[in-house]
Amino acid sequence: KKKTVSFSSMPNDRKINSTAACISLMLEGCELKKVRSNSRMYSRFFVLDADMRSVRWEPSKKDSEKAKIEIKSVKEVRVGKKTPVLRSNGLSDQFPDECAFSIIYGDNYESLDLVASSADVVSAWVMGLRYLVSYGKHSPEAPGTGHPSLRTSWISSVFDLADLEKTGRIPVSRAVQLIKALNPGMKTSTIELKFKELQKASERPGMEVACDLFVEAYCELCTRPEIFFLLVQFSSNKEYLGVKDLLMFLEVEQGMEGVTEEKCLEIVGKYEPSKEGREKGYLAIDGFTRYLLSADCSIFDPQHRKVCQDMAQPLSHYYISSAHSACLLEDNFWGRSDINGYISALGLGCRSIELVLWDGPEGEPVVYTSPSAASCVPFRAVVGLIDQHAFTASAYPLILCLVVRCSASQQRLAAQCLRKTLGEKLYLEPPNPVASYLPSPEQLKGRILIKGKKLPPSCEDSEGEVSDEEEGWELARRLGQEDREAPEGGGPRRVRLSRELSELVSLCQAVPFQDFESSRRGQHYWEMCSFSEVEAGRFANECPAELVSYNKRFLSRVYPSPMRIDASNMNPQDFWKCGCQMVAMNYQTPGLMMDLNAGWFRQNGACGYVLRPAIMREEVSYFSANAKDSLPGVPAQLLHLKVISGQNLPKPKGSGAKGEVVEPYVCAEIHGIPADCAEHRTKTALQSGDNPIFDESLEFQINLPELAVLRFVVLDDDYIGDEFIAQYTIPFECLQPGYRHVPLQSLAGEPLPHATLFVHVAITDRRGGGKGHRRGLAGRRGRRVREYTSTKATGIKAIDEVFRTATQPLREATDLRENVQNALVSFKELCGLTPAANMKQCILTVSTWLLHSDSTPSVTLNLAEQYPPMEAQGPIPDLLRKVLTAYETMIQTSRTLIESADVVYGKLIQAQQAGMDFHKELHRIEIKEGLRGHKLQKALESFAWNITVLKGQADLLKHAKAEALDNLWQIHNAGQSCGIGRNSSASPESSRLRAPLDPIPE
Repeated sequence: KKKTVSFSSMPNDRKINSTAACISLMLEGCELKKVRSNSRMYSRFFVLDADMRSVRWEPSKKDSEKAKIEIKSVKEVRVGKKTPVLRSNGLSDQFPDECAFSIIYGDNYESLDLVASSADVVSAWVMGLRYLVSYGKHSPEAPGTGHPSLRTSWISSVFDLADLEKTGRIPVSRAVQLIKALNPGMKTSTIELKFKELQKASERPGMEVACDLFVEAYCELCTRPEIFFLLVQFSSNKEYLGVKDLLMFLEVEQGMEGVTEEKCLEIVGKYEPSKEGREKGYLAIDGFTRYLLSADCSIFDPQHRKVCQDMAQPLSHYYISSAHSACLLEDNFWGRSDINGYISALGLGCRSIELVLWDGPEGEPVVYTSPSAASCVPFRAVVGLIDQHAFTASAYPLILCLVVRCSASQQRLAAQCLRKTLGEKLYLEPPNPVASYLPSPEQLKGRILIKGKKLPPSCEDSEGEVSDEEEGWELARRLGQEDREAPEGGGPRRVRLSRELSELVSLCQAVPFQDFESSRRGQHYWEMCSFSEVEAGRFANECPAELVSYNKRFLSRVYPSPMRIDASNMNPQDFWKCGCQMVAMNYQTPGLMMDLNAGWFRQNGACGYVLRPAIMREEVSYFSANAKDSLPGVPAQLLHLKVISGQNLPKPKGSGAKGEVVEPYVCAEIHGIPADCAEHRTKTALQSGDNPIFDESLEFQINLPELAVLRFVVLDDDYIGDEFIAQYTIPFECLQPGYRHVPLQSLAGEPLPHATLFVHVAITDRRGGGKGHRRGLAGRRGRRVREYTSTKATGIKAIDEVFRTATQPLREATDLRENVQNALVSFKELCGLTPAANMKQCILTVSTWLLHSDSTPSVTLNLAEQYPPMEAQGPIPDLLRKVLTAYETMIQTSRTLIESADVVYGKLIQAQQAGMDFHKELHRIEIKEGLRGHKLQKALESFAWNITVLKGQADLLKHAKAEALDNLWQIHNAGQSCGIGRNSSASPESSRLRAPLDPIPE
């Protein structure tokens, strides 16, 4: 009978929870498609021989002795389209990557390329074959036979502790609670159903269960096949990871550096449930699962959980977490003001809060934002709360944006209240007239700044008139308090301002915006403008470069359109991409926009300040916020994301009519500059219960990584309308590579207990990537014309001559980097690995082939040399010969890069600095050359482009050299650990320290 295997958790389907289960399915056999080199596919029935020594297929024109592969001849089992046949043009789009696998076998390294009906079938065959290849001499342990495994012993000991009466049986209810305690998040009904099934199958119904049935139920319920598959890949000792296996997994797959055996023993001690495992240093499937689910293995880089960015830059160089109507819990005009909203916003790290002051009925000012007079909050109470909670979540400065709508007499009371309550925290020092930029968040730690209007120096009275801000008038109109008519001629409104309140304003003086040219010539660094969402959106679309340039020196605040009467939110990315520091959000309104804001500000210890990308801070730089492609000098990156499975997904709210069935799919979204915005979704996991398997690969190109945010959304596929299940938003810079669990959150951003997505993350540079390639790499390289970044003419002869000296170094820098990249991709492909693989994985793969040969290693690495050659000992098969050639090319191009990089880097920096010498004289040269209007604009743009390109290409070259040195370190390290290295002299640690990477100054 032909069967396929499913990893589904539906009770009637067969579930893989051990290698024995994989092998029993292989013994039964199943249909797979065999792919020939002419790209034709043939259905064949594949089966594992009863003696487990060979895999056969039928029907075949060959005699039965030839239509087989002996297990001992298998060198490697590859998952995905990892051979030239499967990557060939005719097949690439006919089946997904996860449904293909290849068996590399024989002395000539031939490949048997196969396509299965689903990823589950692939997993079962690959897991079983890898197990047999590693332990072919020992038949796998069948459940319930021979010596009990580490896991069985532990589960039995748990049962014995629960068997209080020592009768060898425990009540079903106790058994259910026990499994629930061991696997939090699992539904009681699922466990009860499993016990009923097993009792029925073993014909032992009743209210009690024996130990063997409890062990079987636990193994079936609590084994996640995708994690078991991973464990078998790295295990060198049956069904658990030893210390060396774990170390290899952490270094190679998780990208961790400096991992020691002591660290691995610490992990085993913390997560392995069995006493025997902890004593022997073994991590079995349950401990491994616990570790992968733990905070120690989080997708969020732990370095970003604390303040990790330079906090000594001017205040205008940071994005600042800002609230619009923080006190509101519902919507702008029908909601109710609630003082707890301020506590909530400050607790989330918000560093800018808006307060609209109105005349209060008791003679003192109030804050309220809804038409109901009963909903107002005394200003005194709000200030008291702010004083109490201002620095609980963050020590960095808090900006209070005052919008004054009250009389001068009540303004005086407000000023007195602020001085008395906030005391020393209030920043009142006048701006330094000699400085050019605002102080840094570090210098302003623990201080509260007041943003508001200021009386002109000419005014000597106790109060005077100032231009009013537009913000807040929409509410005034609805309150019926708009008694100040706009002046004739359409000029700005005027309002009375008291001197006491004016004197509280220092570094954040609100001024009306006229135009960018006026700001460039006359605005002081301590003055700031507020823009409505509509006005800022117009600038972002029509003149993004000028808005970016404006925001380098001045703070700008963007507030929501008054038309958003439902308190919905604007997309903060639309304004962040132009450098706007304060994008005021309605914190009380959950959804995509608030997810982006909350996720974004998590990245710097959730302190409310995030340093903007360097390209948006540097005085001279070219940055187009609406770029549709990669930016000059910023290395584009590829995100390879594999969504593997979901755990304990809740039902969508209000979905009672659908019963228990949830059919989820995952959307991965990238939010950033327009060139990066993209969305990919997985297929729907049908009838999957709470723990669906997706097993799908997605890929994104990220052109400005520092501004990109990744958002996972889980939705329930429904013909009426897809319903929201969960989400998680994370800045791209905070992603950790490897196998990770994503902690899912509700629509309001609250954690969902035990609900996770299991994913694999890999990040490569742009040249390294690509999905299943349509043709071989050589064909691709031959057709592709290499693109060189070049400088642009400014039209000023002296400046153009300086930049012309960089033409050759720019070409050399590109050639050095691209040659290494091409060689790396070639080598990785021949090793059967993706471009996301690291050098250690490549060397380990080659060593695995050699270890599965009957002869002694036919290839060795000479580690005595700085650039270790890979040498053949005697005749070697064709595939190995190609691998050696690709390795040699990679080593030679890396050597050229390492030895030439410093000279080329020096030339680029020299040209950049010579260009910067003209920067201070630029205005004088413009006048001398008679440049004005469009020509002047073009000259300034070209100058900024050239400076950005030179610094960017120099940075890329420096980074490429560091990567090449790291690859050499990985080759040394892997060569030593896997046994194909010889003449090892220096330890990898010391060789890694030889060439430290100097930081590149801004």
